[in-house]
Amino acid sequence: MKNLFSLICASVLLTACSSAVKLDNVPVEDKAGTSVSQQGAQGNGTAVSKGGVASVDVGKQGTQGAIPAGARIVYFDYDSYVIKPEFQSVIETHARFIKGDKTRKVAIEGHTDERGGREYNLALGQKRAEAVRSALGLLGVADAQLEAVSFGKEKPAVPGSDEAAMAKNRRAEISYR
Repeated sequence: MKNLFSLICASVLLTACSSAVKLDNVPVEDKAGTSVSQQGAQGNGTAVSKGGVASVDVGKQGTQGAIPAGARIVYFDYDSYVIKPEFQSVIETHARFIKGDKTRKVAIEGHTDERGGREYNLALGQKRAEAVRSALGLLGVADAQLEAVSFGKEKPAVPGSDEAAMAKNRRAEISYR
């Protein structure tokens, strides 16, 4: 009887913690302004190139030297894991650097703000890390060099509950190992 009651309570709790926000198949907008589903963009690699996105030759620029100075963080909108266009240059810079040395290993750490449940935030943080990982992969970085992990809301960059603090916590950090 106790086990049955515990099972029912756990089911109710999990159902109450679920979110109506779908994390799969979020539309991605390409530079031409047309909507492309994420599944189509990741299918076989050809859908992205047909969408009007220009290829980037990351091998021509300097690839030796120290870890690139500047931004290592990609910020996201609330409840989203779509990479904003203003962070494309950050991703391209790191792609060139990572491709310069095939032994380099990178961890992409996904983070969220404090809103939402623990499980939901861990899933959203993972989706953010995977989005950056996929973008690096599309620029030619070997999958074996990349690891995507989520910290959810557990490691805020800025303490506080105001919108400015929460905006700084919705991020993916590129960390070299």
